Amino acid sequence: MSLLKNKVAIITGAARGIGKSIALEFAKQGCDIAFTDIKKDENMLNVENELKALGIKAIGYESNAASFEDSEKLVENVVAEFGRIDILVNNAGITRDNLLMRMSEQDWDLVININLKSVFNLTHAVQKIMLKQRSGSIINMSSVVGVSGNAGQANYSASKAGIIGFTKSIAQELGSRNIRCNAIAPGFIITDMTAKLSDDVRKDWEKKIPLRRGGIPEEVAKACVFFASDLSSYVSGQVLNVCGAMNC
Repeated sequence: MSLLKNKVAIITGAARGIGKSIALEFAKQGCDIAFTDIKKDENMLNVENELKALGIKAIGYESNAASFEDSEKLVENVVAEFGRIDILVNNAGITRDNLLMRMSEQDWDLVININLKSVFNLTHAVQKIMLKQRSGSIINMSSVVGVSGNAGQANYSASKAGIIGFTKSIAQELGSRNIRCNAIAPGFIITDMTAKLSDDVRKDWEKKIPLRRGGIPEEVAKACVFFASDLSSYVSGQVLNVCGAMNC
């Protein structure tokens, strides 16, 4: 089954982790992929080749999602190369965790710019294309801590909560043009980012999860396929928690 055949997606931060899994899952569903990372290195080229091996068109772009100018240029380049944009996945994100009393202004600004401003940048750029097409699906990567908060993650939680508010607003603004906007709120997902945590911290997280395990990137990617495809043609402005009932 090719749920995304003849569609074109932009996926930010897709050279690794959840973003890479989304790109691979989309490619398996027949979607052509334009993906980004902060730099075009061997890793990006490897992902590009891996996607092409699935029989779709794929190009990796060096682009800083936190830059308004880079985002506008990216969309222009993708339209010139692919002809259209059907799906945008705003996935780029970082963490700089610390208690508020120890958090620097730099770490606050960095997380807000990369996690939240990037969503504005890409959505602002891509809406012009989708408005002309009168169709499109925008998927924003939030987090369970954007829903419930978390001690030591005030900057990250604020950025992810902002994404939820942005998502609901854009769903209302663009809905009349058949453009849907939804968010996904992953819980504890096993990636390179979480691999840096100690065993004790990981075990403590798992105890809080009713399914008693962390998720894998592929499980988030499959939720993205739902939002990207016509399976969710009447779903917009929603937040889907992919968290093993951690946040229910």
